Amino acid sequence: MNFAVSNIGLTAFLHDKELGQLSELGITGVEVAPSRVWKNTWDELKSSDVKKYRKTIESAGLRVIGLHSLFYDQPELGLFKSSKIRTKSLQFLSHLSAVCRDLGGKTLIYGGGRKRGEISENDAITETINFFGELTSKTENHLTCFCIEPLGPKTSDFINSALDSLAIVNAVNNPGLRIQLDAKALFENNEANIDIFNAVKEKLVHFHANEPGLEVLGTSGFVNHMMMGKMLRAINYSNFISIEQRLLNYSDPLKDIATSAKVLKKCYVG
Repeated sequence: MNFAVSNIGLTAFLHDKELGQLSELGITGVEVAPSRVWKNTWDELKSSDVKKYRKTIESAGLRVIGLHSLFYDQPELGLFKSSKIRTKSLQFLSHLSAVCRDLGGKTLIYGGGRKRGEISENDAITETINFFGELTSKTENHLTCFCIEPLGPKTSDFINSALDSLAIVNAVNNPGLRIQLDAKALFENNEANIDIFNAVKEKLVHFHANEPGLEVLGTSGFVNHMMMGKMLRAINYSNFISIEQRLLNYSDPLKDIATSAKVLKKCYVG
């Protein structure tokens, strides 16, 4: 197993020194929330800014594995919007795919930006297939892949099941769309079982180890990380497991990350 941590657990915009300590915890990868690095992630973002951040991460003995929290600073974008916003959403995600590529990353986790509201589920599925079919055709030369993150019913009213995500991936039929699993969502959706892992294993490229509220791993009693590790090993998963944990200790961010890293080593290593 390869371990990563999201930069949402680090000091926003000012985490260069913190990156330098992550390898000591057994962390080899960084999952990047763009809005934690740059105050403008689109219009004013320069290629030199992206190269600088990549150099900072790699100088710390780490590598970028991908992006998440894609729409945090662009909340008006996403699925099920007007034609104009749909076009802007495709443009923004294509831009982020290029940023991911230039950082040396692979995965872009699509979490928010998909409330269907009054739209029927069938119509929402059709629009999502069309949207990601168009997006992946625009970004396939980047050699990145998007993953629609299954979320709990309190977080989203669309694509809660990993099987729903898999159905869309199969319908789009493009290597630029793959599967990501989220530990807390698996428990929220009653999908923490080996059948789900076996169903998605051929398309699974990323895994979030997390807790409700994105707290320190192992603190809620809700997520059984030992079980998660056992099932990932059972399907021979070999990609990154990323700690998705928000910044909780502003005076010493690495203290909580170190605690979560110990949980990873205990539960996800056979």
